[in-house]
Amino acid sequence: MTGKERAEKRKEANGLETIFQIGKEDIGENMISAIDSALKKRELIKLSVLKNCALSAKEAASVLSEELNAEIILCIGRKFVLYRRNQEEL
Repeated sequence: MTGKERAEKRKEANGLETIFQIGKEDIGENMISAIDSALKKRELIKLSVLKNCALSAKEAASVLSEELNAEIILCIGRKFVLYRRNQEEL
């Protein structure tokens, strides 16, 4: 992904609502499955990490991007945005 494409996705993510929160249970198989489904539907999703989570937002974003083959678009404070192109629409 080029810098220009990433900037465009950051602009899109600005208006998004957080749809997943990662808490003290950290990242389990059920959460990965749910986030995978959301990425298939939306391509671009915003997540947040609660204060009681052992992971930081950067660590959670890194784990999820690796597991789901997604790109980290943005990571600020306790929130981050993931993007994965929907292969079915190509």
